[in-house]
Amino acid sequence: MTRSSASTGMPRPHTPLSRSRTGHEALLLRLLREHGPLTRGELGTLSGLSRTTLYDVVGALTDNGTVLASVPGAVRRKRGRPAEVLALNPEAGQMLGIEFAPRAVRVAAMDAAHEVVGTAGEPHGPDTPWQARVDVAWRLADRLTGGALRSGALSGIGVGVVGPVASPERGLLGAPGYNTVSALVRERFGAQTLIDNNTRLAALAETIWGAAAGEQNVLYLRLSHGVGGGLVVAGTLHRGAHGVSGEFGHISVDPEGAPCACGGTGCLETVASVGAVLEAYRIAGGAAADVPELMAALESGDRAAHTVLARTGAHVGRVLADVCHAVGPDVIVLGGELVDAGPALMEPIERKLDTTVVRGACRPLRVRPAGLGDSGSALGAVALLRQHMNHRVPGLQGTARAPLV
Repeated sequence: MTRSSASTGMPRPHTPLSRSRTGHEALLLRLLREHGPLTRGELGTLSGLSRTTLYDVVGALTDNGTVLASVPGAVRRKRGRPAEVLALNPEAGQMLGIEFAPRAVRVAAMDAAHEVVGTAGEPHGPDTPWQARVDVAWRLADRLTGGALRSGALSGIGVGVVGPVASPERGLLGAPGYNTVSALVRERFGAQTLIDNNTRLAALAETIWGAAAGEQNVLYLRLSHGVGGGLVVAGTLHRGAHGVSGEFGHISVDPEGAPCACGGTGCLETVASVGAVLEAYRIAGGAAADVPELMAALESGDRAAHTVLARTGAHVGRVLADVCHAVGPDVIVLGGELVDAGPALMEPIERKLDTTVVRGACRPLRVRPAGLGDSGSALGAVALLRQHMNHRVPGLQGTARAPLV
């Protein structure tokens, strides 16, 4: 597969005039995605743009390789000036999403038509250096795009990292390695990056392609080696003023509980993370080295395993109920490895919600397992980048722009 060398960088800061031009470009690209190849006349009718504006914008899109103009053979043979047909160039405008999780790198690729090309992932050790992780991301992305990386066809890269991420303009670059990974990705891929928290990005992806597709108010919680989440409010990904929105794992459920890595005590993460659940099962007399072994114990009817998951579900349900009272979601989506426990975890969560959430609030409340699996954060990174390219990024410090680094 070959790729055009056009569209290699992110847009520069916009003047009012260029913002108008960009909006027109986004409109025409959307029409070509929805309707397929169109003539200029058909584009003019569908877009409502003046002839001068239409030709100006189409000229820019064909000049940079995003749109291809051609004359069909049957039309070429007729008398008179043939009508050109405009179509998206599938070889240009490639977008990548990369998640740098604690123990894996995951990549998603999207073409100029905003179709997801595919996803891929590769595990690694928790102490793997950043340079090696970026090299893994390159290898996965190169495989997904069929060599597009070497032809400079990338429009940009969305990146998901662990920890709080706030706007560089505010000087709040909270995620560990934020500046390091930004520099390494830019150097390796030759494209600017758009960075956000990986779990929050998974919440965005679930509202577009996953379990909450089409919903406007979504609460997402991931129960993995860490515990975190994200909020989509009125269709908008919520980051918070300081980039810490969605840190549900650090809501205390037991003031007398275990110390948490955040400095708190008895946080949800100390009882509902993978490590905490496995340790609780060991204390209860069980033996499971990892989640698959714990799932096997559940399936065999192990009473200790069911008791531990029931207790975990009650803690999770309590935190979710508190958040529901604050934000009133339509849907709760649960992701992460522990969700594989199925009813052993989901039913205690739902029972706690049913008995704790105030009558009339958040009703009917729907709880669903995540639909995108391990690919959610990488897909969310692509989604955020796509929104940025269309200049419709919501909720980022009250602006229409996302942090570019």
